[in-house]
Amino acid sequence: MRTMRSASLGLGRIHHAVAAMALLTALPMAGEAQSWRTVNMSRQLQGADEVRVFVEYAAGLFSIRSVDEGLLYRMNLEYDEERFEPIADFSGNRLRLGVESIRSGLKIDTDKAGELELELARGVPMDLDLRFGAVKADLDLGGLALTGLDLSTGASESVVDISEPNPSRMATARFEVGAAEFTARGLGNLNAEHIEIDAGVGSLTVGLDGRWARDGRVDIDMGLGALVLRVPEGLGVRLRKDSFLTSLDSEGLVKRGDVYESVDFDEAEHRVVIELDAAFGSVEVVWIR
Repeated sequence: MRTMRSASLGLGRIHHAVAAMALLTALPMAGEAQSWRTVNMSRQLQGADEVRVFVEYAAGLFSIRSVDEGLLYRMNLEYDEERFEPIADFSGNRLRLGVESIRSGLKIDTDKAGELELELARGVPMDLDLRFGAVKADLDLGGLALTGLDLSTGASESVVDISEPNPSRMATARFEVGAAEFTARGLGNLNAEHIEIDAGVGSLTVGLDGRWARDGRVDIDMGLGALVLRVPEGLGVRLRKDSFLTSLDSEGLVKRGDVYESVDFDEAEHRVVIELDAAFGSVEVVWIR
């Protein structure tokens, strides 16, 4: 019964992801005009209290880096002012950035899309919420002091790199991935007790490299696609798979009962337990130095 339930949930995620991809990649209606504008915005850093940061971006190129120049943020934005307006609102401890639609019923032109380049302050505690759609994203969150992370993407090609250890402890980091090619690197640097990844259709690469400060847990719930787990040598890994028609290349893991474990699991300095719930596709474990 659990296997059939997993298949049903997986098919639901697949249908949702395909619908999202079809919507986000639709061409514009004939006769729609475009008027492109470039703006640069920034805000000086005042104090170092925790900030809740919300970033919204529909389509185009999207990048994030950390900045250490006395700024809370710096945003360079190219957008179609016939369809969108920039968001840059800081109130209390809440910061909203990105673009929002000003005309309903308009479709996205994927041949000419905008660009958002965002820099956020290093060392300032942040609860970061990212929402983006049909984008090509290159996000380096290294250097940010993340107390929380919630990322949701639609039909995108995205790379998320945690290039430096997070100085703030985080309870849970969440990634919701639609119809996408998605790569996450350096997840050990997140300093998170729990990582949740919910993926629909596409290709998913999960890199468990980085500096693990403690034992962790990773839950991966995926529909139709291919999953590559990149595991650094020396990290203890226990993998439990609840899947329907999913192949597993488990080289380097030993099957013990209903789980797969690295041979050095019991002796490893840090251990990660991976709960995998997959509907269709393949899973490959790649060991890295």
